[in-house]
Amino acid sequence: MWIADSWKDYEVLDTSGGEKLERWGDYLLVRPDPQVIWNTKKQHSGWKKKNGHYHRSQKGGGEWEFFDLPQQWTIHYKELSFHLKPFSFKHTGLFPEQATNWDWFSEKIRNANRSIKVLNLFAYTGGATLAAAAAGASVTHVDASKGMVGWAKENAKASNLENAPIRWLVDDCVKFVEREIRRGNHYDAIIMDPPSYGRGPKGEIWKIEDSIFPFIQLCTKLLSDDPLFFLVNSYTTGLAPAVLTYMISLALKDWNGHVEAQEIGLPVTSTGLVLPCGASGRWSSI
Repeated sequence: MWIADSWKDYEVLDTSGGEKLERWGDYLLVRPDPQVIWNTKKQHSGWKKKNGHYHRSQKGGGEWEFFDLPQQWTIHYKELSFHLKPFSFKHTGLFPEQATNWDWFSEKIRNANRSIKVLNLFAYTGGATLAAAAAGASVTHVDASKGMVGWAKENAKASNLENAPIRWLVDDCVKFVEREIRRGNHYDAIIMDPPSYGRGPKGEIWKIEDSIFPFIQLCTKLLSDDPLFFLVNSYTTGLAPAVLTYMISLALKDWNGHVEAQEIGLPVTSTGLVLPCGASGRWSSI
């Protein structure tokens, strides 16, 4: 398992009864987590001192209950800064477990000794975009949500990366890739963090089990003659690491490289164990 264990402003303090207690900077949040299927005693004092609690509804979705929580606050990861705000469907605007991937590809970019062009698809609020830019890459950031792209720009400014070579695009990722192929553009690295299910700006339906492999194949047409890495993230339980390995190996069989996939996770302070948070598949050049 790849573990995001270098955070100072974030930690999972405890887990029990389908929920996790997290510290985001100075604030404690309780959020549901489907992986937490154990009922252990909630001994950590934070369970009673939480600043926000997302209650899942029996009908799907849910709502936040707040206790002295600001509308927005900021946390840091190494040289990066992220604005956080709780919004619908339990999210805060950041997936901290992805820091293990940020560290991996940042080292690749820094050690490449050449200019690297990165394409970040389903790019959300820009964690991977900013990590790649801070490492010295030029990045094309694509997300179907105008609000998420705006939020990512705010994070770039907070991280002193507002003048970094980042191209911000609100677009359907599949259609963007198809147009880039027609335009003859190429990238040295591709990152994708596709949702399990989603809709594009014009109602295009994305269902990961049906769409992910053809999309990975499509994206390989954008790779440069000397690609550096290809990263695929999955929060869908059906896409186990071995499935990611198989798909990426098939799609990138024409390039000399190494494929590896693992679960990614976050350490839990109260137990010393690791909470699984999905999986990632990585291809890198030999």
